[in-house]
Formats: sequence, C-alpha cells, structure tokens
Amino acid sequence: MRGLSSEEARLRLKEYGPNALPEKPPEPLWRKFLRQFQSPLIYILLFALAVDLVLWGLEGAQGLPLESLAISAILLLNAGLGTLQEKRSEDALRRLKALAEPMAWVLRDGEFRHIRSREIVPGDVVRLEAGDRVPADGVLVEAGGVMVDESLLTGESVPVEKGMGEEVYAGTLLVRGRALVEVTRTGPQSAMGRIAGLLAGMVEEKTPLERRLTAFGHRVARWVILLAAALVVLGFLVEGVSAQVVLFAVALAVAAVPEGLPAILTLALALGVERMARRKAVVRRLAAVEALGSVTVIATDKTGTLTENRMEVREVVGPDPEGALLAMVLCNDADLDTGAGDPLELGLLRYAAPYLDVAQVRAKHPRLSERPFDSAWKFMRVATPKGSFLKGAPEALIPRLALSPEEKARLLEEAEAHAQRGFRVLALAYGEGEREEGLRFLGFVLLLDPPRPEVPEAVRRVQEAGVRVVMVTGDHPATALAIARQVGIPAEVVATGEEIAELSDEELLEVDVFARVRPEDKLRIVAALQKAGEVVAMTGDGVNDAPALKRADVGVAMGQRGSDVSREVADLVLLDDNFATIVAAIEEGRNIYENIQKFIRFLFSTNLSEVLVVAIGMVFAALLNLRDAAGHLLLPLTAAQILWINLVTDGLPALALALDQNPGVLRSPPRPKEAPLLDRISLRFVLITGSVKAGVALAILAVFPGWLGLEAARSATFHFMAIGQLFFAYAARHTHLIPLPNPYLHGAVALGILVQLLLGLLAPQFVEGVALPLWGWGVILGLALLAWLMAEGVDRWLWRKEARP
Repeated sequence: MRGLSSEEARLRLKEYGPNALPEKPPEPLWRKFLRQFQSPLIYILLFALAVDLVLWGLEGAQGLPLESLAISAILLLNAGLGTLQEKRSEDALRRLKALAEPMAWVLRDGEFRHIRSREIVPGDVVRLEAGDRVPADGVLVEAGGVMVDESLLTGESVPVEKGMGEEVYAGTLLVRGRALVEVTRTGPQSAMGRIAGLLAGMVEEKTPLERRLTAFGHRVARWVILLAAALVVLGFLVEGVSAQVVLFAVALAVAAVPEGLPAILTLALALGVERMARRKAVVRRLAAVEALGSVTVIATDKTGTLTENRMEVREVVGPDPEGALLAMVLCNDADLDTGAGDPLELGLLRYAAPYLDVAQVRAKHPRLSERPFDSAWKFMRVATPKGSFLKGAPEALIPRLALSPEEKARLLEEAEAHAQRGFRVLALAYGEGEREEGLRFLGFVLLLDPPRPEVPEAVRRVQEAGVRVVMVTGDHPATALAIARQVGIPAEVVATGEEIAELSDEELLEVDVFARVRPEDKLRIVAALQKAGEVVAMTGDGVNDAPALKRADVGVAMGQRGSDVSREVADLVLLDDNFATIVAAIEEGRNIYENIQKFIRFLFSTNLSEVLVVAIGMVFAALLNLRDAAGHLLLPLTAAQILWINLVTDGLPALALALDQNPGVLRSPPRPKEAPLLDRISLRFVLITGSVKAGVALAILAVFPGWLGLEAARSATFHFMAIGQLFFAYAARHTHLIPLPNPYLHGAVALGILVQLLLGLLAPQFVEGVALPLWGWGVILGLALLAWLMAEGVDRWLWRKEARP
C-alpha cells in the first residue's frame, strides 16, 4: 500500500477543496465600526448632539457648531480605534486557532507523513490510534480492536465496534485500537459537513474577567449617571433649560466611565496569548488566562513533560533475549521509517533494528488478532501464527506467568529494584495461541527517559511562586519517585492508583507523587485539590484524560503526543509537551493580569479626577455666578474637552501599559481566585491620586482667572488635566513589582504631550479653548510634574505600608 502520490493529492485538493467545514465569513470592517456605537451612553450622547445641532439651526446657523463638530470627530476617532483593536484581537485569535489545528498521519508516496487535517483528500489512507478524531469519512482497510464513539453524530453514548470494510465518519472518536482508513468524503461532503450546524465554529463568550469588568463598569456608570442627573438639575436651576447643560452632563458620564476598557482588555489578552504562543503555549480559551494567574497546584505527567520523551532501551534482562526481541517488534504499532507511533514503541524498534529486519519479521509473523493496550488491563497482546506476544507493566503480566508464587515475587522485586534506579520497566511474555494466562516470561526491558535539562530550573521558579508541583503518572512508583527527586519536586509521600481509592480527600492532599494512576484516579485527585480550595492545572494526553482536563481549572494538553480529544477539552495546548512551557504560561498569565490592573488603576484615577473637577467646579461657578463670553454658566471643562481627555490621555497610554513586562511576577504568591479587580491598595491609589490631581486643577481654576481671565483659566485646567494624566501612567504601573523599561509607554506619553501642545498652540478653538502665553504653558508643565511626583510618593508610601509586618 503506497497511498496517493503528492501530485495526485495536490490535484484532488484543488478539485474537492480543503477538508474543513465551511466557516462563517469575517464580519466587514464597516459593521465592526458601527458596533462601537452600540452603547446606551453613546446613544444618549448622539441624541444630545442631535439636539445641539437642531438648536444651532433654530438659532439661525450662525458660524460653525464647533462643539458639535469636535465631539463628533472625537467619537469617530474613538470608534475607529475600537474597530482596529477588535480586528487585531480577532486576527490574533485566528492565528492561534491555526496553531492548534488538528494534524493526521497520512500515507503519501509510500510513507506516512504528518500533515494538517485540512489537506486530506478522498483516496488518502489515514493512520488512527486511540484518542484520535476521525478526520474525514472513510472505510476501514485495517482495524485492530477498533471501537468508535459516534455520539457526536448519533447521540448514542456507547462506543461501537468496527471491523475491516466498515465505514467511519468525520468527527467521531477512536476510543480503542488502531486503524487505517481510506478516505471517501471530505469537508462539506462528509457526514459532519452535512450537519455543520452542530459545529458552527467557536463561540467566543465573554471571559470571567470581562464579565467582572462589565459588572464593575455598570456599577460605576450608575453612580455617574446619578451625578450627571444632579448636575443637569443644578444647571437648569442656575441656567434655565439648556441643551448645553444636557450635552455637558452626558459627556461627563461618557468620560467618567471608560467605554474603551473592553477593547483595551481584549487587546491585552490577545497580545498576551500571542506571546504565549511564541513560547509554545497555545491558549484555546481566553478564560484560561485569568485562571493561570491563580494556579496554586500543577498536577503534571512525567513522560515527555518532565522528561525528554526519548525512550531509550538501555538493557534487556531475562531468560529469552531472542523472544524478547520478537515481542518488541511484533507487539508494537509504531513505524520506524516514518516516526509514526508512540515514543516508547519507537524506542523498542530502534533497539531491535540492529538485530532483526523489522519489516521481514512482521511479514513473516502477520497478526491474527490483538488486544490493544488499555489503562484498565495495562498490557497489549498480539497473536501470530507462532503464538501470542505480550508487553505491559510488570505488575500486570507477572501474575499471569506460569511460575510459582515465590518466582513471581522474586520477579516483582527485581522490577522494583530496576525502577528505583530510575528505569521505566516493561515486562515481555509469550503464550500459546491467544492465551493470556499461563505465560512464559521473556524478560524485562529497561528504558530510560532522561529529565529535560530545563525542568529543574522551571520547577524551582514555580515553587518560588507559591505553586506546588505534584506528579501524576502511569509509571512505576519507584521510577516516578526517582525522576521527581531529580527535577526538584520535594517528593516524600507516594501513592499508587490502587491506594488512592482507600485514601480520604485530606490524605490525598499530602501525596507528592501519584503512580500507576488510572484516568478515574486523575479526576478524583483534581476534585480533592479543588475541594481544598486549590486552583489546579492538570496535564494529560490520552482520550481517558479528558474528564480530568475538563474538571481542572486549567486543562493542559500535549500538542505533540496528545490525543485529539484531550486537545479539544483543554484550555492550554503545549506545542512542545514541556513542563517549562507550563511555567512560562503561568508567568505570562500573571503578567497579563498585572498589566490589566495597571491600566484599570490608570483609567479610574483619570475618571475620578474629572468627576471631582467638574462637580466641585460647577457648584462653585453656580455659587459665584461665573459666566463665559456668551453669558452661559462657566463650566470647569467643556464637553469637547472632557471627551478629548478621554481619548488622548486614556487610549494610547493604557494600550502601552498592556505591553509592560514584569520580570518578578513569579516571585509572589498566586492571586486569590476571587480577588477584586481593584484591590485595597489600588483603590487607595485611585482615590488619593485622583483627588490630588483634582485639587491642583481646582487651584488653577481659582488662581488663573486673576492672571489671564476665566476662559484662559478653563483652558489651562484642560491642558493640565490632559498632560497630568499622561504622567500618571508611570505612577499607575508601579506595584509590588519593578517592571522593565517600557519604550511604548515613553512613546505614548511623548506623543500625547506633543499633540496637546499642538492643539493648544495651533487650534485651541477646536475644543472651545483659547490660546495661552508661553509662561502659562511653563506653569502647566511644572504643576503636572509636581502632581506626578506627589502621585509617585503616594504610590510608594502605599506599597511600603503594605509591606510592613
């Protein structure tokens, strides 16, 4: 069997199209743009804007409605920025989705190749093992103990046995055995394609963090709307019924609630998961990013995660070396030429290849029947015309040998001694016919899978971060314990799968290494840890690991050796199957959350200062009966000025804060799962710094009129609020950690100051301002620097106070 040639496959791909379900076309940019206006506050603002334009028209349309034009321009710019952020986030998620795209072993030009499932065409021969999704409709041309879960199509939860010549369907799951499938239908023509509505693509739901932010924003919005209503009442009492008062109050409400926060949050998460992908960790669900920062326990597999997954046979010991070699070749599903198959079985073939011609031996001893390996019985059997060959765990095969109890006990002790030296021990046996009892012992295979060199340092770092590491493996207890100690896991208590059932939940918490575990044991371990309040990240690669991965707070699947079903239920997929990558993902998750807190501190500090300046300033203006040139009540800031501050000082610096790098993030304990978005220190920072900036701004309003007049005082207050907030971005980024220098933030602040200067010097009328003398700009910059230094002092005092015992 040679499969299709590469050229024929290319032609068929062109004829039949990719093996993928039809995807929903991307949303056009114009629709994304319009969606930026789908906010009740924006609706109110647009309504007020329309009222202002109508009143301007009724008054004879004298001159240009500068305020209305300024607000319209700012709203359009804000919507444009939101559209670009949303598009960039979607592009990032699309790239991540491509990274996690399923792969398949396909026979092309006489050899198996690992290709993307979307490149499969009718006529291809696909190799499947337990845990793989069937990538396309086809017919079984080889089938060994095959059972298929078709519940996705039929709703029937019991797996169905399949034999040669029977059909299998795209989307169904091979739960046992191995198979070769000749593809008959792909993509939209497959059974799954015909009911594509069941898999209509990823539904991007809001993450828990986004939901908490939305609820938080709504609470703030309610208070701000009440304040705006109070200002309207006060303005009407002083000014009479006026569209200007309504427009101003609504603009204040929009400015006080950072409507750009969801877009910035989404972009921060998208940039973070892109960074994770570059570090070989693909996030399948954004909710996992939040959970990663709270992980307190990593329950990790050993083989391939802590070790190199390079199973090397160091020695074969036993009474029948020749029989052992035959068993290593015949009781084996791997293909040495292409590298397809389990790493352990490939290691067995590499050892046997110098002594036997693998292809000739398999041709001379064809399979008559088989029992595939399963964690329930822990061995594999293959029947040939010469008899049955078995390989499996020593404790599973030794009781089946035709030996005395004393001999069996001696062999188990020998296997234990090898395991204590760090070897993975495999037993080989032979039986007449299809016998699985009364077997003849062939020998032990001693395999060594050395620890990855980077893992001890990763274990040390994550333990410093307050995260406990426990090993959960199917290996022998002695082997698991030896590897755990080599990589730095402080392993004292070991429990096997048989012992787990007898331990209470409290006793399970004391175990450091779980060995010979079954899939149901993993589920029990996760549940016990979560019951104790731990936030658990669990690794897995097999089809039977899916329940535990789904139950864990962060399910981590192996990208190289993991089954399709484990990757589907996981939150995180490791492209390199490396424990150090889990640690990198936790570090990145904490870094993302740290940055989110920074720009929340920054944004709400701005909003509080604006609300205080406007509310207090308006009260004093009303009491003192201060009027502008048109005879209207002199408001501390115009609606256009408030919205300008909201765009220029909130947008770019907040985005730059999302790019901060916090190298000490793993030196602090995990963040409590239910920790508020604004912790106690952050809330104090917002209240104190917002009040400080508002106090300086009100001082400008009180002093500048005597020097430059009322209109110039309002313009000076506006420029101070904008430039002062840009400087406050630096104070907001300081927490218990010292971040690395952020050139993006420097650029955002410099650009913001430059734009503010150009506005004030060249077009102050755009936001209803007036030109200021150069010495006025010097005073504004000096006061902005002073407010910044005061904010820095407050910030450092708060953290020093927190650090005191």
